[in-house]
Amino acid sequence: MVAAVLTLLWRDVAGVTELTRMLARDGFLWCSPKSVSQQALSQRFLTFPARLFEKVFKDLLPHLKAAWYTRTSRPIPECVQFTLSRFERIWIVDCSTLEALFRKLSSLEDVPSGQLAGKMGTVIDLMTRLPVEIWFQENPRVSDTKFEEDILKIVTAKTLLLLDRGFYHFRFWLNLVEQKVDFVTRLKKGASIQVEQVFTDSYALRDRRVRLGSGTKKTPFITLRLIEVRSGKTWHSYLTSVLDPTLLPPYVVADLYRRRWRIEDAFNTVKRLLGLSYLWTGSLNGIQLQIWGTWLFYAVLVDLGDAVADELSLPFDSISLEMIYRGLYHFSVAHQKGQATDPVQYFAAKENQDLGIVKQQRKPKIKLIVAPFPEQQRGSDQFFFQASSQIPLTTGIQS
Repeated sequence: MVAAVLTLLWRDVAGVTELTRMLARDGFLWCSPKSVSQQALSQRFLTFPARLFEKVFKDLLPHLKAAWYTRTSRPIPECVQFTLSRFERIWIVDCSTLEALFRKLSSLEDVPSGQLAGKMGTVIDLMTRLPVEIWFQENPRVSDTKFEEDILKIVTAKTLLLLDRGFYHFRFWLNLVEQKVDFVTRLKKGASIQVEQVFTDSYALRDRRVRLGSGTKKTPFITLRLIEVRSGKTWHSYLTSVLDPTLLPPYVVADLYRRRWRIEDAFNTVKRLLGLSYLWTGSLNGIQLQIWGTWLFYAVLVDLGDAVADELSLPFDSISLEMIYRGLYHFSVAHQKGQATDPVQYFAAKENQDLGIVKQQRKPKIKLIVAPFPEQQRGSDQFFFQASSQIPLTTGIQS
């Protein structure tokens, strides 16, 4: 069943009928040819325990994480290096709603398409890009805050969370602080704040300690740091529980939160590229089976992308997971012809760069400002960074 689900994802098989033909004639992945009925295979997708797929997924993650640490040639983003010298881990937390189009099983052809099928709560490790935990709620309209208890159960001290504004909940923030867990999120418009201390106040940057809340049970008082960075005529505002600018400088906070978008990239990969927007079944077990199978494929794809980045001594962000996914077809053809045996070497080879594995660099490389109290020139107009030739790195951490 693992081979069947991964084949559906990798080969983008139209349905169980075609999958049955493939299994009968060629087999797939590690499975030899086997004759089964289409009805039997369809029923298997409806009843095969999803918890077994979950176990495969969670048993695999430690091995992929260990493999990540064996790679030392690809550079790590500077803000991640800096932050991990203060924290043990950086996790991104967000939720995503699933759509159900019911296209894979003929037994469900008469079910209306377009219905919402549930909601995923997801935690991604910013360093490894691997999933940490995934939860599923059958109600697609459930609030993100329903995942707060799950988050509190898995976080430990010295964790920094990058939170979506769906988790804008003062009581939840206080619970994190009590567990010695810090976070970065965005300030909501119209929020009432009381300034307690000013760290930096310049044309392009404001960094202040503030108090939010009304003192009620629903919105208790909480002291946070408010960082505002100017870009053109727009101010971008960030809240963090890290009150000391020397521990987490303002531009590091801004750059970290910019990287929160990596979880949106992950959602885009699993939903659009790997097909999680098109669920195969309306059954709860079948939906969960596809969720775990898709995230399993995603984790392997991330591991392969990271290995290619290390082989090329490039940052992970320079590698296109979509083009690696599409390039697997070309690798399989080369493998059948006896021309390739290692996918990492194949994708890193100079003659295969036309596959588009390496993204085109659009922006010049710039240096992150890590000073806790950066001096800003009045009249300057910068967002997050200054050119590396102008501002030296003050911490001694090398990219």
